[in-house]
Amino acid sequence: MNLQLKVPLQKVTDSLLEEKGLDLFVKREDLIHDRISGNKWRKLHYNLEEAAAKKYTTLLTFGGAHSNHIAATAFAGKLFGFQTIGLIRGDATQPLNPTLKYAVECGMQLRYLSREDYRDKTSKEFAEKYLLDFNDCYLIPEGGTNLLAVKGCEEILSDVEIDFDFVCCAVGTGGTISGLINSLKPHQRALGFPSLKGADFLNEEIIKYVSNSQWTLNLDYHFGGYAKVNSALIDFINYFKKTHHIPLDPVYTGKMLFGLWELIEKDYFRRGSTIIAIHTGGLQGILGMNQRIKNKGLQIY
Repeated sequence: MNLQLKVPLQKVTDSLLEEKGLDLFVKREDLIHDRISGNKWRKLHYNLEEAAAKKYTTLLTFGGAHSNHIAATAFAGKLFGFQTIGLIRGDATQPLNPTLKYAVECGMQLRYLSREDYRDKTSKEFAEKYLLDFNDCYLIPEGGTNLLAVKGCEEILSDVEIDFDFVCCAVGTGGTISGLINSLKPHQRALGFPSLKGADFLNEEIIKYVSNSQWTLNLDYHFGGYAKVNSALIDFINYFKKTHHIPLDPVYTGKMLFGLWELIEKDYFRRGSTIIAIHTGGLQGILGMNQRIKNKGLQIY
């Protein structure tokens, strides 16, 4: 159960980088697959193999209404022959947005949870209330993060042939950066950019999975919280695509690269450093985001 992975390492050429004496490459994990892109395939790969080995026929997972993970799991189920069920945070009375519409088209059954219940999804009470009906399903956590997901993310850098000093990525549930941290050489460091406001808890989550301390989280670039954006972020995403021909999503990689660019401007990195930024995909969310920000006169091109 695999995809043919040919993930280019794209060098970014810019006067700012020349001025600061830095080399920046973007690892285009978004090009792994048009539907199971970026870190979503890395996280799902070994979970799908485990589900198949244990003879499960149905995948059960969680996500918000615009979740890349929900969209990717729905398509992966269709592609590899699993039924899929998504427990969705939100209101069933709202019209389907592009992400959920796509998930349904892939055959995913949607079950809606109140925000209060969703917040308690790891509790014993939640399991007794909701999960007893799904004992015959293979459970994948929100965002796909578990030990098998981290194992998959440890392979992100396996085909990188250049030496580097820093690897940067967006952080949601912590699985991707955990895999990256575990694959570092002693002189390398990982820098994570959480997309959530108040993400201090992620330090404890990451510690569960990693074997070294070569990492830092920068909590300054959430733009107000998960899926929150402003005109500065949208302008940067459009600039980056126009200038460097790399599309960015507004929830994860766009925020990470905005933060990385600002740190470069502030001389965070020593001259002569080589930086790899991981593009974790998520471009499917642009359509839904454009619907949300249209009334503000904003658009991602």
